[in-house]
Amino acid sequence: MGVGRSYCVALVGLNGYIVEVEADIGQTLPNFVILGLPDAALNEAKERIRSAAQNSGIPLSRRKITANLIPASLPKRGSGFDLAITMAVLCAANDVRSIGGTVFIAELGLDGRLRPVRGILPAVMAAVQAGYPDVVVADSNAVEASLVPGANVRGYRTLARLAFDFGADPKELALDYDPGDGCVPDDDGGDHAMAPDLCDVSGQGEARQALEVAAAGGHHMLLTGPPGAGKTMLAERLPGLLPDLADNAAMEVTAIHSLAAVQSSAVRLIRRPPFENPHHSATAAAIIGGGSGLPRPGAASRAHRGVLFLDEAPEYERRVLDALRQPLESGELVIHRSAGTAAYPARFQLILAANPCPCGKASGKGMDCTCTATMRRRYFGRMSGPLLDRVDIQLQVERVSLADFGQAGREEDTGAVAARVLAAREIQLERLRKLGLETNSQVPGRTLRGELRLPSGTTRILDTALERGTLTARGYDRVLRLAWTLADLGHSGTPDVDHIGQALGLRQAAGVT
Repeated sequence: MGVGRSYCVALVGLNGYIVEVEADIGQTLPNFVILGLPDAALNEAKERIRSAAQNSGIPLSRRKITANLIPASLPKRGSGFDLAITMAVLCAANDVRSIGGTVFIAELGLDGRLRPVRGILPAVMAAVQAGYPDVVVADSNAVEASLVPGANVRGYRTLARLAFDFGADPKELALDYDPGDGCVPDDDGGDHAMAPDLCDVSGQGEARQALEVAAAGGHHMLLTGPPGAGKTMLAERLPGLLPDLADNAAMEVTAIHSLAAVQSSAVRLIRRPPFENPHHSATAAAIIGGGSGLPRPGAASRAHRGVLFLDEAPEYERRVLDALRQPLESGELVIHRSAGTAAYPARFQLILAANPCPCGKASGKGMDCTCTATMRRRYFGRMSGPLLDRVDIQLQVERVSLADFGQAGREEDTGAVAARVLAAREIQLERLRKLGLETNSQVPGRTLRGELRLPSGTTRILDTALERGTLTARGYDRVLRLAWTLADLGHSGTPDVDHIGQALGLRQAAGVT
């Protein structure tokens, strides 16, 4: 008996690292030891592996088994190492032939069945990038794993069937032959629920235009108005205006959702921008990410390339809202914990919705409002100035009039607006491709004041606002980005004075800047 070897993947955030699993069978009393910084779930693999192998007809040796996971300094978490350890032990005992550079990622049941694990997509991506394209996963994970270009995926339902394909003696195996083993199951092609349509929103012409601008340029947005004005309806319809995700973006989004899922269930690339709407009672870990041990992605990362909607924004804890300032600038969340540091992409569009006051009746003349001025200041004070300074569009949404409410079918639908958004996005992509950018919201200030600098006569109103202190330097740049988006929607080429004025109006319409 020699040393058996197999391979698996350890995930730290979305980054995966190839782990070499060594197994040695000694001459001492029976024991099973796993080395290499395993967590509790991985330590429990010893009993799962023994039972699974016994019930599959290939019992493990009764001598001392030592499994070493290399690199030993990298923390290993979860049950996804079960299959790799099992195959290394069987290889050391000569129960299966050499397995070469195959990567095994699956949990084992006591009856020998292979069970799915979450994070299979980023794990397979890491394996392929490291030069290990041959991957074996549980049958339930096979479709998701096969989404990775260049991966040779084989899905199995049972350990016995897997061992048979790797040279185990069929006379000893508890084979329950299923012709599906070793194949990637077909996508079921299930239909998705229909997205809400913009034509459902009555009236609100200014808010609809602002939503179109936000979609076209990828801008953040604050909607302030009384209950029932349509703020939530508008926010929920923003993802329908956004273009489908490109291949690389779709792979990023699907990988995050694969890792965040309670049980991995992705069967296709996520092509539509995601929409996350956490409740205002959600904790910082739920929105930003975290948890014990290695941090997991939160709602902000799950909204990557999509929309993060915070309804009743002033009801969230201030520290939760302020924690969003980092990803709004960098498009990435870096979370530090004692067990390690994880970085997750988080380039989302932030949509905030708020009532005009705690009771919600301060709109219009506000005659029915019972809130004091102090209560209103305290209410809006939960959204800090530095956070609001990063929100491009700040709009006051008024109540819907009876005339608008009674004119059903008069409003534009999502398809018509989305076509204009797509045309504006294509103009931006053509202009920004050489800079490695996609939307106006991503253009850095140095470029706005460099290659894309506008004449002083065009920006005079902004220069005046900056001198008077009514606009910050960050706000100055964000108004310029809005102006470029307005020009792209109008196919105007370069923003003019009117575009600058409209952009400044969109930023200051709510009166909270």
